[in-house]
Amino acid sequence: MLSKIIQFSLRNKLLVLMLIGFVALFGMYALTQISIGAVPDITNNQVQVITTSRNLSTQDIEQFVTYPVELEMANLPGVQEIRSISKFGLSVVTIVFDDAMGTYLPRQLIAEKIKSASEKIPEGFGSPEMGPISTGLGEIYQYILDTRPGYESQYSAMDLRTIQDWIVKRQLSGIPGVVEVNTWGGELKQYEIAIDPEQLQSMEIAISQVFSALENNNSVAGGGYIEKLNDAYFIRGEGLISSLQDIENTVVTNRNSRPVLIRDISEVGYGKATRFGAITGNAQGEKVLGQVMMLKHANSKEVIDAVKERVSEISETLPEGVYINDFLERSELIGKTTTTVMENLILGCLIVVFVVVLLLGNFRSGLIVASVIPLSLLFAISLMYVFGVDANLMSLGAIDFGIIIDGAVIIVEYTAFRFTRMGNTFSKDELRAVSDQTTLSSATKMMNSAIFGQFIILIVFIPVLTLSGVEGKMFRPMALTFSFALLGAMILCLTFVPIVSALYLKPGATQHSRISKGIIRFLERIYDPTI
Repeated sequence: MLSKIIQFSLRNKLLVLMLIGFVALFGMYALTQISIGAVPDITNNQVQVITTSRNLSTQDIEQFVTYPVELEMANLPGVQEIRSISKFGLSVVTIVFDDAMGTYLPRQLIAEKIKSASEKIPEGFGSPEMGPISTGLGEIYQYILDTRPGYESQYSAMDLRTIQDWIVKRQLSGIPGVVEVNTWGGELKQYEIAIDPEQLQSMEIAISQVFSALENNNSVAGGGYIEKLNDAYFIRGEGLISSLQDIENTVVTNRNSRPVLIRDISEVGYGKATRFGAITGNAQGEKVLGQVMMLKHANSKEVIDAVKERVSEISETLPEGVYINDFLERSELIGKTTTTVMENLILGCLIVVFVVVLLLGNFRSGLIVASVIPLSLLFAISLMYVFGVDANLMSLGAIDFGIIIDGAVIIVEYTAFRFTRMGNTFSKDELRAVSDQTTLSSATKMMNSAIFGQFIILIVFIPVLTLSGVEGKMFRPMALTFSFALLGAMILCLTFVPIVSALYLKPGATQHSRISKGIIRFLERIYDPTI
């Protein structure tokens, strides 16, 4: 069968070369589209259900919040593990699903169960929500909202937090591939009403009346429209609170035909929410930190580039003296990883070419063998793109050029040897006439032996391909990429290498160099006494 493939390739040189060129072009396209990362994402297929209740103790959180959520999620299909963390005011339930279920089906199943779990949680104890669709490698960009020298006293921690929540965060959240923007530090601005209990008691007003008055007077209502002649006038009821004066003038009730306002029974002012931590940076006091989370399976390089572009646009809209100071971005790590991989691939390729040319003693032979390396790599990248394998240090770093060109070396070397022998008995015109037949017999003889060695190498990776869990996510990309490259090299040895050998190898150019002969003689002098 191998002889038939080689024979078909030699008879249809143009067609085979066009197909190989198409694969190379598709590999170049895949190189621009494939997801590039630093390391494989080994996070399992998990969904987090988060419930916050600021006033509950750890024991109450576990009893009234965590346990009902765990009970509802226990009978979902595909669940492998359920674990939870209960802290003061916080419940986090992590449900791990089988990887075969994908990303969105588990979330749909949990969304259906959250509704029934909410009914079992006492009122006022919090509402469970699903965490973002992200993984442990989702923290792609972190920054500090900082002030320039001379503006430190103009912006407080509350001002910076307000700018982060209402300007920066909202614009970053609209980027494709960004699933969430978290804010740490600063003081969360809020309106505070300090009610005087003596005033409430003297006016016989219940605290619930104050809550109801504030809620009812902070809303928007629609009144339909009024027709007048040929025009229609829409009616809007604008009741949203926009200032402290609006709160102070809110009517709670009436006493003796006189309205009782909020300012009559309390003091209204700005305040800050209770904090459980702070962010400091560069020994310059408190800062506000933003963290951009990437969507699971998104292209980290593309998302980071989009975030950096949006940050430059946001910087132009910030108040004077405020700027975004990024201190962690994944693109730097990805860039260094990509540079390391490319350096290893280029240096490995150059070393292989040098050794092949040195030992074969012929530049054309070395060039033919070396051409298999980039073509095999493009073939591997094409299959990586088709099967969704990310390009990272683990996957691309596993490629061994010595094994990849093994078949090409023996085919080219033996073909050159046959050409050399035939060149001594035939004229050049006669040799050109039988070059295809010589290449066919040489390639068939060599590949019949070499193909088994290459298949054995592929079989060695079968146990690695069967790994699951964290081990599988770590090492399967390596095995797949190497197998793709080796498979591409095998196909090239049956098609591309015989064609270019028949076209470019010549008797006058296939003589072994003195360097290679000298190396062989030196090795023979060492081995002969030993043998």
